[in-house]
Amino acid sequence: MGKDWTGNGKSIFTTLGASNHTEKEREINDYYATDPIAVDALLQGGAELNHKIWECSAGQGHLSERLIELGYEVRSTDLIDRGYGEGGIDFLQTTKMWDGDILTNPPYKYAKEFIEHAMTIIPDGRKVFMFLKLQFLEGKARGELFKKYPPRYVYVSRSRILCAKNGMFEEMKAGGGSAVAYAWYEFQKGYKGVSIIKWIN
Repeated sequence: MGKDWTGNGKSIFTTLGASNHTEKEREINDYYATDPIAVDALLQGGAELNHKIWECSAGQGHLSERLIELGYEVRSTDLIDRGYGEGGIDFLQTTKMWDGDILTNPPYKYAKEFIEHAMTIIPDGRKVFMFLKLQFLEGKARGELFKKYPPRYVYVSRSRILCAKNGMFEEMKAGGGSAVAYAWYEFQKGYKGVSIIKWIN
């Protein structure tokens, strides 16, 4: 039987350190690149994306490049210029409407704000896909968010997907991988139904 996550001798420390990404350990601008396999898992789980996608925390383009390979038209921006897409774009300060979907792994400490803002700048029917820790489902403040914007689907990854500090995937693998459970959260503008859990990967 396959395991969800395997580690080496450093595994216990990886588990402790990765569970909440302590402020001391976190990258200064909250940059944790996402393994592009996350896009494949989302699509294999049945998600339907608009042809136009805005990756608003694009980092070095890990998710954007995979989406482009799959034929999507992608706008890639980030607050920090990391040599990919448009740097210096503060997503939370943008006001222009986006007639497409928004998909990203946002800075975790601003995830709630990213969702709220994204939902205000897309028209009815368009979607927001956020790659976040499974524990994002917890908390009273986020409970209020989910009352206003119930996720249409939560795609829970059955296997661990890497989010590597500063995009250093090989170093992360050498250190035991990841012990953090992630999910894609799909929000659709105007949706008011129940939230459905799907398992992917």
